[in-house]
Amino acid sequence: MDCGKTRNTKGCKCTYEPCERKGLCCECLRYHLSMKQLPGCCFPPEAEKTYDRSFRKFIEIHGK
Repeated sequence: MDCGKTRNTKGCKCTYEPCERKGLCCECLRYHLSMKQLPGCCFPPEAEKTYDRSFRKFIEIHGK
């Protein structure tokens, strides 16, 4: 099954350039959840660049 990697990569907000999961959303989500984090696409650009992808940061930004 094709996951649409090429299409997903074009819309990926992750600024971590050596990331091998770019465009592989299911792998990215699995990885970040295992680290008790959310992927960069859950955050606005200025927050994503800090690499603080914690649930706490997500709630701080979106819980208002």
